[in-house]
Amino acid sequence: MRSVNPFNNQVIQSYAAYSDDEAKRIIKAVDLAFVSWKETSFEERKAYLLKLEKQLLDQQDKLADLIVGEMGKVKKEALGELKKCAWVCRYYAENGEQFLARETIQADASDSFVSFQPLGTILAVMPWNFPFWQVFRFLAPTLMAGNTAVLKHASNVQGCSLAIEKLVKDAGFPKDVFRSLLIGGKSVRQVIENPRIRAVTLTGSTPAGKAVAAAAGAVLKKSVLELGGSDPYLILEDADIEEAAERCVVSRLLNAGQSCIGAKRFIVMESVYDAFRDAFVRRMEQATFGDPMNDSTSIGPMARTDLRNELHGQVSASVAKGAIILCGGYIPEQEGAFYPPTVLENIQPGMPAYEEELFGPVASLLKAQTEEEAVRIANDTVFGLGAGVFTADLDRGKRLAEKGLEAGCVFVNDFVKSDPRLPFGGIKESGYGRELSVYGIREFVNIKTVVVK
Repeated sequence: MRSVNPFNNQVIQSYAAYSDDEAKRIIKAVDLAFVSWKETSFEERKAYLLKLEKQLLDQQDKLADLIVGEMGKVKKEALGELKKCAWVCRYYAENGEQFLARETIQADASDSFVSFQPLGTILAVMPWNFPFWQVFRFLAPTLMAGNTAVLKHASNVQGCSLAIEKLVKDAGFPKDVFRSLLIGGKSVRQVIENPRIRAVTLTGSTPAGKAVAAAAGAVLKKSVLELGGSDPYLILEDADIEEAAERCVVSRLLNAGQSCIGAKRFIVMESVYDAFRDAFVRRMEQATFGDPMNDSTSIGPMARTDLRNELHGQVSASVAKGAIILCGGYIPEQEGAFYPPTVLENIQPGMPAYEEELFGPVASLLKAQTEEEAVRIANDTVFGLGAGVFTADLDRGKRLAEKGLEAGCVFVNDFVKSDPRLPFGGIKESGYGRELSVYGIREFVNIKTVVVK
């Protein structure tokens, strides 16, 4: 496995994959650590998580450089990602005990209650696009709940994987409470089948999610999946067009467009279509791509050249079927996995830009005559992760968000973002289960009923 800097295509480091026996030894050690870790108090776990928060903040500059080098995120975004990881550690340190407190239930007994008990060792299969945040939004609640964990990270960010393992160690957590597994994707099924693994969570593509769900289901293990998205944003007649365009561009270009919850399809009412299109394209054209270490760079390279080429193939196939390029849409003649901010219009069913997730800085503009048509187009997708509504009528926006749009997260007059205080996840082929908030920490516990006669 190799870490390759997508800015200059230089190999950062190569890693030897763990053998099957080595992976089994690590899993055994982590499972043995669970025996004592589950007996620790919430106060002890809280103290460890707060030390982990401090490690993240103290080392954020060095860790941000690691993120930039391995997957190309601009440094200011990498620093923001690390601060968010610190936040989620503090959030669960301060709220975990309350979220897992015993709940008394009135029934036909002298006493009856629900207790939340840890399951054991949890496997996390994580992607490269937010190489720290995706891990920490799982890891903080998992450890606070009294579980132990192993991580199978994406092959191109093994440096981040090992850095997270070291952070946990440096925070003073007991030995083997969390370990990284340097293994390839083909080894995941075998790890899931290991009887010491009690559950699995995956953030990644829909095909990867289906494979993990099938493997976990075959051995009757709980799984949580956060998969792809093709998030629709409705721009209604009464929206603040300039504000909507600004927010939508920020969402579309975050992490060079490589975000499951990035805005991707913009469904605009016909009466404001031209105004929104012009404002949106102008802002997309103003974005600069280049050295991710430069503060003036808007977006860095995509994470790998093959991913950039795949995205360009989707754009080209859409154009061949009638889509119109308003800006971008070409492979730059320079080193690195760059792709320019791109806007497509005249999007029709059957095009990749309509049917598929475009995982990069490419936006699709669609036109609607009525609110009903806009909602129909928004929901005409296999995905259901995030969505947005821009309108001056907040009651209308809340109605469409709650009752109209089929997604796990809907934001009104802003772009979708994850927040430790709010549940996060999708429906349809965007996955199932929830991360973050009280719901996230309860995904991997035994919700145990106790009745005393």
